Amino acid sequence: MSTARGRIPRFDRLERIVHWCNATLFLVLLATGASLYAGPLSTIVAHRHAVKTIHVYAGLLLPVPLLAGLLLPAGRQFRSDVSRFNRWTTDDQRWWSRRNRASVQLGKFNPGQKLNAIFVAASIVLMLVTGSIMRWFKPFPDTIRTGATFVHDWVFVLLLVVVIGHIMIALADVDSLRSMIRGWVPEPWARRERPRWWAEVVAERSGGDDDSADPLGHVEASRDEGLGEARVGTGEMPVGE
Repeated sequence: MSTARGRIPRFDRLERIVHWCNATLFLVLLATGASLYAGPLSTIVAHRHAVKTIHVYAGLLLPVPLLAGLLLPAGRQFRSDVSRFNRWTTDDQRWWSRRNRASVQLGKFNPGQKLNAIFVAASIVLMLVTGSIMRWFKPFPDTIRTGATFVHDWVFVLLLVVVIGHIMIALADVDSLRSMIRGWVPEPWARRERPRWWAEVVAERSGGDDDSADPLGHVEASRDEGLGEARVGTGEMPVGE
């Protein structure tokens, strides 16, 4: 893998395009949805029908960038990253404890990012189905229409909270945010924040030619050292001391 000195590519161009298209559509949906259903905002919307039309078509377009990323030949890395969301390690489980978080050896995504991606993907399906029922409601009985409206509204509220949280976390980590704009992160960030992924990248760079370098072994050793320190902190004495 060819990289500039001190930089590691994290997201390729297609992944960044998919992300920003998806983010733009989400923001349009949240803005138009709030203006349609939130009382104080709905009273200031001058062209309600136009806003409703934009909301509907933005919702219908929402799955398109993701499907394009999954189906296009250029989406190999995107498909690889999507598969990571369903792979959970022991370190991922330990990450939820603040006491253990400093010693975990994470892959490309932390557990919060994995859950966020899974929730957003599920939300797209739910919002598309329930929104379609609300828009083209005539074939459906009242119970289905009422249930669809209830689910649509509450998923909207949850998405609003998640999107705001996602933006705040992204703004707090400049290096991570840069990777979704320019595609790369500084290597020290990768080694510190995502050591298991950093080891993958280093191994791919070397192509297995350097038998003396074992970045994955370094990651495992660092994790074991962190676990040992954690045990000492909880009252267990290391053997030999």
